[in-house]
Amino acid sequence: MMELGLYTFADVSPEPGLGAIGAHERLRNLIEEIELADQVGLDVFGLGEHHRPDYAASAPVVALAAAAERTRRIKLTSAVTVLSSDDPVRVFQQFATLDLLSSGRAEIMAGRGSFIESFPLFGYNLEDYDELFAEKLDLLLAVRDHVKVSWSGRLRAPINDRGVYPRPFQNRLPIWIAIGGTPQSAARAGALGLPLALAIIGGEPARFAPLFDIYKEAAKRAGNDPAGLATSLNVHGFIAATTDQAANDFYGPQAEVMNRIGRERGWGPTSRAHFDQSRGPNGALFVGNPEQVAEKIVAQHRIFGNDRFLLQMAIGTMAHAKIMKAIELYGTKVAPIVRKETAKAIPAVAAPAA
Repeated sequence: MMELGLYTFADVSPEPGLGAIGAHERLRNLIEEIELADQVGLDVFGLGEHHRPDYAASAPVVALAAAAERTRRIKLTSAVTVLSSDDPVRVFQQFATLDLLSSGRAEIMAGRGSFIESFPLFGYNLEDYDELFAEKLDLLLAVRDHVKVSWSGRLRAPINDRGVYPRPFQNRLPIWIAIGGTPQSAARAGALGLPLALAIIGGEPARFAPLFDIYKEAAKRAGNDPAGLATSLNVHGFIAATTDQAANDFYGPQAEVMNRIGRERGWGPTSRAHFDQSRGPNGALFVGNPEQVAEKIVAQHRIFGNDRFLLQMAIGTMAHAKIMKAIELYGTKVAPIVRKETAKAIPAVAAPAA
């Protein structure tokens, strides 16, 4: 049965002013959202790492540890840990501690990061972007798989037979690789036999399905156990009692965020017409009433055969009450439909040709 969950970056207002949401308010609300997600039976909650004025989650594991004390069964993961600009030993220790506090519910979702602010902040050279991630992932896996580690690389000081503590509650701390659409990254995850999370925030999702084929083929060539080949889709969307309400509530905050980032990266501005097209059957947005969103999740599962589906609903400075209602609908209305349909183990169908 497919796992269902949420992820967020804990957005705050970029500028102070009337109606602005600051870090204190957002983080308090975040814990309530994770607690409700647990209560309504969702399986996973992910918190991303960013080092910008428009996000409050620069230390996700701290917030997840707070949530561990307010929840019972939901898995708690980063979404993502920017491993390239962090130290793998400290990452492991922090998530091992979270795993102990949560009695075995911690996961790491490691990625290179879609923003680059952390590199100059922590003293790393962007010219080493790819090598940093590959080298640090190698160390993180070594620390995960061995209590005492001997390791050497080019961009970090070596470790000579040193123990890394504490060890997690789980025998093997889950480490996912998160990608944004790069075939080489999908192949790397497969070659390493690690679970793969694919973020899709635009275009037609079905056209990304070949990345899972690349992933599985790389895993097969490397001789990795198919049992370790879990996959996740991480997407944007929102749920409300009616389709119009969901679209109207979500469009403003989501468009503001996408346009702000777009100005930084040279994207063209979004529009309501583009938004409405994207929430159609073939688009990347999962926005609508519970039945519509459930139907779209099931339809994408038929294409991807994914094991997990994570929805980012708390985008921008949306009202906390609306987010809480959306989480309630996700757990009580959407999840039962999706679980019933995906439990039938419908085989994945071929994606349309590019």
